[in-house]
Amino acid sequence: MARIAAGAWWRSTVWTVGATRRTGRLVLRSVTDPDASSQLVEEVARDVAEAARVISNVARRVQDGTPITAALAEGVPILGVTVPGTVLPDDHHDPHRYNHHHHESHDDEDLRARGARLLERSRDVWAEDDTHPAFGRILDDLAPDEARILLLLAKGGPQPSVDVRTGGPVGMVSSQLIAPGLNMLGARSGVRYLDRVPAYLNNLDRLGLVWLSHESVTDPMEYQVLEAQPDVLTAMHSVRFAKVLRRSIHLTPFGEDFCRTCLLEPEDAEDLPAHQVPPERDPDDS
Repeated sequence: MARIAAGAWWRSTVWTVGATRRTGRLVLRSVTDPDASSQLVEEVARDVAEAARVISNVARRVQDGTPITAALAEGVPILGVTVPGTVLPDDHHDPHRYNHHHHESHDDEDLRARGARLLERSRDVWAEDDTHPAFGRILDDLAPDEARILLLLAKGGPQPSVDVRTGGPVGMVSSQLIAPGLNMLGARSGVRYLDRVPAYLNNLDRLGLVWLSHESVTDPMEYQVLEAQPDVLTAMHSVRFAKVLRRSIHLTPFGEDFCRTCLLEPEDAEDLPAHQVPPERDPDDS
């Protein structure tokens, strides 16, 4: 028992020192940062509530007849303390056993607090938020080849794309898609993996950086070069009658802002080619 008590005391002290150090840092920050003050209150309240809840659980287990070593083994490790000489129950590592409801309610409260702080910042006429907070996360979700495609669209403007469908008399009644979205983005941007360009475009569209328009680019010469590419010719020659529908690939306004902020030097971010704005989504299409 003395060995158990000593081990529990030492690890409890380590936990207390860690909590005190963390709280001390928040106290120093709260002097100059109003947001840190509310975080300090939340941190202290959470630590106190956690410790009180664990002590109450251990006492209740002992009162119900559980040996004190088993009660300590189940309760104290929640504070980061392990009791030597004891075997933890099989479900000890189940994160939902002790803390599910506690963390769930804390997460909800934390999200509401963050939402309240966000709205408070929106009312601050002196706040300057020049960079969208999502840009950092988007950079983590991009492949190097995708960055090259974005740079091509930013500097080179909208890029041509074609759909190859069945044509002729039958195609006038029921046209079938043979090859969608053929383009020269890979070759023009110098990507490493040409075969991944369709997947790259799917990801860029998912991130809200590009969109695919049914309209054509203004220069018809762009399509003459594209339609002479081997993959387009192969698709056209795969059926007796084929027709080519001219499309285009654009940056969204969000994508343009992202490129100016993250991919272009300030001197290169001026006088960029214009892109079409995507149409409003029809509620019936959702």
